[in-house]
Amino acid sequence: MESLYIKKLIRQGEHQQLDFKYEVSDSKKIARSLVAFSNTDGGKLLIGVKDNGAIAGVRSEEEYYMVEAAARVFSKPEVSFTTRQWNVDGKTVLEVDIPKSENMPHIAPGKNGKWLVYIRVGDQNLLANSVLLKLWKRRKRKSGTYIKYTEKEKLLLSYLKENPSISLSKFRKIGNLSKHKAENILVNFIALDIIEMNFTDKHVVYTLKAPAIKE
Repeated sequence: MESLYIKKLIRQGEHQQLDFKYEVSDSKKIARSLVAFSNTDGGKLLIGVKDNGAIAGVRSEEEYYMVEAAARVFSKPEVSFTTRQWNVDGKTVLEVDIPKSENMPHIAPGKNGKWLVYIRVGDQNLLANSVLLKLWKRRKRKSGTYIKYTEKEKLLLSYLKENPSISLSKFRKIGNLSKHKAENILVNFIALDIIEMNFTDKHVVYTLKAPAIKE
């Protein structure tokens, strides 16, 4: 049964909530994965599994302690996680389960040593943009979100009714807006569930949020 559980996960391939790691050799690097899962939808790391899904097995118990260091030392605030070892065809796979955090954002050291905010997009860990950071900060405020409906807000909604999406740079251009002002308008509409952010590995766009379908 242990073997079937892990093999079923592996068949899914890497995605938003699942990542394979052949080994853990750098706590700072693995911290970026832990933080990205915590800041997004939560997820699992399968350690001892190659990118192509081949089971290599965990090579030493030291890898668990490197994950622990990643969560406790190289993640701020600390990232919650649980682990479980599975025996698959005579090899040990370490499953690391990371829940979605209620204390976002978590940060981890980047390649240059600077502490940064990472999110999980598809099967990649990407840097969070300033709109998302402002949105998290806004949602922690006790006061509500209020919109002053000016020509700039009207322009944004009119554009999105005629076009599938808009980027921050495009909104700034058509609205003749500063980066700060354009971001604040987008944050307001996202906070009120009027528009939503859509991440890819190359860019971020904003779309009108589809109305909920009543059953």
